[in-house]
Amino acid sequence: MKKWFTMMALALCALTLTACGGGAPAKSSGSSAPAPKTETPAKKDEAKTDGKRALVVYFSRADENYNVGYIEKGNTRILAEMIAEATGADTFEIKPAKPYPKEYTPATELAKKEKNENARPEIVGTMPDVSKYDVIFLGYPIWWGDLPMPCYTFFDKVKLEGKTVAPFCTHEGSGLSGTDRYIADTTKAKVTGALEMKGTTAQKNQGEAKKEVLAWLKKIGIDL
Repeated sequence: MKKWFTMMALALCALTLTACGGGAPAKSSGSSAPAPKTETPAKKDEAKTDGKRALVVYFSRADENYNVGYIEKGNTRILAEMIAEATGADTFEIKPAKPYPKEYTPATELAKKEKNENARPEIVGTMPDVSKYDVIFLGYPIWWGDLPMPCYTFFDKVKLEGKTVAPFCTHEGSGLSGTDRYIADTTKAKVTGALEMKGTTAQKNQGEAKKEVLAWLKKIGIDL
């Protein structure tokens, strides 16, 4: 009888250990519940431009600017970086081979001369392969009621015909100045509604600037 009780006790212990062992995998599989959280950002990133590949192309000038003084980062560049962050887009900066003067007045005088001459200042860097992109965000400051001439140099080097181009610009009172039409006429691209913002807002009130950027992206149909 004692032997029988001993065997029963061992059997009960074995059952108890088996039950505990079976509980371990359940806890392990339960610990995998956070996995969807790691997938969600990836899915969101993929959907940022509604499944389309995007490129932010911009021209921006730092140094002395109207109403903001000497700055380390140009007004348009600030918006370009916000757009790239929001959409996951690649970026390309239009850089003139010869930088503009650091002082505001000499820079504006040179810009006016280039506009009057319909100049095409040389730009540096390897031009992006825009065939890889569905949406091109194009940023620039308004200079003398127009895009800076290096932007036209870029248009000469890169074919944007048939592409979707979303323009954004900074200014200090001139507004868009019809530059969306200039882009459409020059490039034969499909131009969306534009974002125009004062440089002082981009430079000094970046919280408000970001709100305007996100609202614009939604307005032109970019999924965030």
